[in-house]
Amino acid sequence: MELAIEIVPSLAEVDAAEWDALCSPEDPFMEYGFLRLLELSGSVGPPASGWLPRHVLVRRADKLVAALPLYLKHHSYGEFIFDFGWAQAALRAGLSYYPKLISAAPFTPAGGRRLLVGPDDEAELVPLLVAAAREIVKREDASSLHLLFCSEGEAEQLGSLDMHARKSTQYHFRHDGEYVTFADVVGALRNSSRKQVRKEREKAQSYGLALSMRPFGELSVRDVDAMWTFYRSTIANHGSEAYLRRGFFEGLTGNRHAYAAMAHEGEGEAAMPVAGALFFYKGTSLFGRYWGAVRDLPMLHFELCYYLPMEWGLARGMRRFEAGAQGEHKIKRGFLPRTCHSSHWAVHPGLDRAIADFVRNEASYVEREQEMLAESTPFKRL
Repeated sequence: MELAIEIVPSLAEVDAAEWDALCSPEDPFMEYGFLRLLELSGSVGPPASGWLPRHVLVRRADKLVAALPLYLKHHSYGEFIFDFGWAQAALRAGLSYYPKLISAAPFTPAGGRRLLVGPDDEAELVPLLVAAAREIVKREDASSLHLLFCSEGEAEQLGSLDMHARKSTQYHFRHDGEYVTFADVVGALRNSSRKQVRKEREKAQSYGLALSMRPFGELSVRDVDAMWTFYRSTIANHGSEAYLRRGFFEGLTGNRHAYAAMAHEGEGEAAMPVAGALFFYKGTSLFGRYWGAVRDLPMLHFELCYYLPMEWGLARGMRRFEAGAQGEHKIKRGFLPRTCHSSHWAVHPGLDRAIADFVRNEASYVEREQEMLAESTPFKRL
């Protein structure tokens, strides 16, 4: 049956149920609601954001059978797979690196499928999606195509389509059912790590604050405002740019996968939000984002970003917990080094060869680094 390909500048032109039917049961960030909220809030879409949607749709008899979320980018911010060196190399060679085309969950360094297609259609439709993306690159006079935080299987597939697989490292908590409660995790730690975790939890809980993990939709207006304030304060403290707009946080009240870990001072309606962190939970996967606080309370960060959410998630059958980018300090708290995958292709043959050489050499370093980091596991060796 004949296939029809369409490029749309907004998910407003897509049926939400059809789009979500293609998404992974473990990934809240490729869902229509999350990506559309980024558009509605102005976090992506306006030219000033530097994120211009160019989503690829494939239909068969008017039914959506494949999709590839894409953004035309005029900078490399908010991606977490860093290519500033490539941009500088292109500039030295007299080439324009921007705009470029990327597939990613904006501002979200979480792994998942980018090629939204059913397993029975992969062989036919994955090459079609990639070919359509390359046509957009040429049409927009972009330099390159990048699929960020894609799955390992996708990276392998894309390798057969002349894209170059890149490896990077994050720190995740994963298990295969051996942990039912947080006490099980603590009990599996070495003595020094076990004592440290308990000490940090005791300190965080010594302030007399009310600690909770709740659906974002249950937050009061004041709590939603506080989460926005926490995000802005952390951004300011790190000298970064606030990519997300206030409307994004307000809109999260309608996202069934969004949760907030919060600390309040006082009781009842008079309780004041002191600190918080944003989470998304889908299937058996938990993802942490955007911590912030109105004052410095040692160890509260670890409690709200790691320990309380892990305890909460395990009680609900969680098998994977990604607490965000960076941070070797996470190892001592049960988050071990894991490989993240991305795939890259450049139009200019010279730049494409340079990227291929770079990611090949970098992969050896990443593998050695992960082997070294794995030696510092906090868990008892069996």
